[in-house]
Amino acid sequence: MPNNRFVHCIAFLSGFLPGLAAAAIPAEMPEPFPQSTLETTTAIESPGHLVLFSPVREVNNQIRSETMARLPVAGEGRLYEIARDSGRDKAREHYLRLLQDRGAQILFDCTGLSCGRSNVWANQIFDQRELYGRDATQDYLVAGTTASDGSRWLTLIYTVTRGNLREYVWIEHLAVASGARVPGLGSVDSRIRGPVIVPWTGGITYRFDWSATDRRKISEWSGDEGALVVLSGFSALGTDESFEDAMARASEATKSLSEVLAKTGVSSEQQKLIIVGPSVPLDDPDRQGDRVEVTVITR
Repeated sequence: MPNNRFVHCIAFLSGFLPGLAAAAIPAEMPEPFPQSTLETTTAIESPGHLVLFSPVREVNNQIRSETMARLPVAGEGRLYEIARDSGRDKAREHYLRLLQDRGAQILFDCTGLSCGRSNVWANQIFDQRELYGRDATQDYLVAGTTASDGSRWLTLIYTVTRGNLREYVWIEHLAVASGARVPGLGSVDSRIRGPVIVPWTGGITYRFDWSATDRRKISEWSGDEGALVVLSGFSALGTDESFEDAMARASEATKSLSEVLAKTGVSSEQQKLIIVGPSVPLDDPDRQGDRVEVTVITR
């Protein structure tokens, strides 16, 4: 059974995750690795908890990552020390097996130097100084689970070997509030992937602000037989701009991105363009301004 603090965290979301307590959802923290000792437990309740879906960088004391999100969550974090006669590779295998049993989807994972600096993960991402170890001996993954009622859960796992050869694993298990966009995690219908948010600038020619990770995701998703790639074009209504002009800008930018995708292997016959313009305002801070939202629907 989850401890009282974790149950309290779940209750935190009851106002905007209807039926949470009664639903058949993966609410319990994953069972700990047997060859580990619990060091600390931290309740997590936040309207904007930082979760990374790509390697971390630090630029001018600011965290940078190609794909990250501040999400409204409630849950728990736990720090375990791994027994000296075991190892973090075995701990990682243990948690991967549990996640697989739950039907979780691995949204991002990295190993060693590719993750970035351990110092940043320890002190700026997780706020756990015991996690500061060797950059070459660390790994991280974030997995998502969507229950049948639409509730969504994230599990973050970070393991590291310190300079004194002690090994630790940090686990966060988080309920995500309804309506929040989780990068890479589909909705209740697992056939729907995305959206990938592609901001755009320009007029006659257009520049699209998307990462190599975004392009790779779209390419991989659209490679499924019968996949439909939906491009929804949005625009922000300028101070002195007419609605028709804003719609026209969104249309031209969406057509331009469609042509780019066609050149990279996503045929025009596979695409469907929907022009939204400024007509559907959204509260999500990541879904504002001039942008194209790319969603892939599989069979």
